[in-house]
Amino acid sequence: MPKRLFKKFSPHPDTITQNKYMRYLGNSLFLPALWHFNRHSVAKAFAIGLACMWIPFPGQSIFAAALAILFRANIPMSVALVFVTNPVTGPPMFYGAYVIGAHLLDQPQIPHFEMNIEWLEQTLGQIWEPMVVGCLVVALISALIGYYGIQVFWRFHVNQRLKERRGRQASRSLKAQPFSTPPLSPDNSAVVAKLEDEQR
Repeated sequence: MPKRLFKKFSPHPDTITQNKYMRYLGNSLFLPALWHFNRHSVAKAFAIGLACMWIPFPGQSIFAAALAILFRANIPMSVALVFVTNPVTGPPMFYGAYVIGAHLLDQPQIPHFEMNIEWLEQTLGQIWEPMVVGCLVVALISALIGYYGIQVFWRFHVNQRLKERRGRQASRSLKAQPFSTPPLSPDNSAVVAKLEDEQR
């Protein structure tokens, strides 16, 4: 089932519950509904995690956990997905968001883009608005793709399993039924003979 796949890639519960920053979320963090892996909770977790990964400052996992509590989403997946953004992927992701924001606001782009504290302090006044707009846009798109993508994937996977199970049941049923020979005719006598040989 899909939940086995998602459990495999989600962090251990202790990683979340014992985090000193997560403790600020209180006892809500231990609600059983937040730890279930089902279609709706995982779909909401993908929406939350993929949206929060576009937050351009530290604390993404705290925001993701808080939103998971608010919307009763699967908290391990919500937190795990924000780590798509890391020191390697972050700069190109946020640069892309900045470009989108600058285009939407019809602002000229700065010629050089870096993701470090010194550069951000010097250029924050120029880039913050298109950065925020771009991050909001791609966060919304990512959330929609994540939510509906998981819904479709989960339904498809379950339907495939049901078809396979029905196929196995039909196969066992056919094997269990006694073979009966249909009335012979010149056209089908050879086929029936072959089937009888296979049945033996």
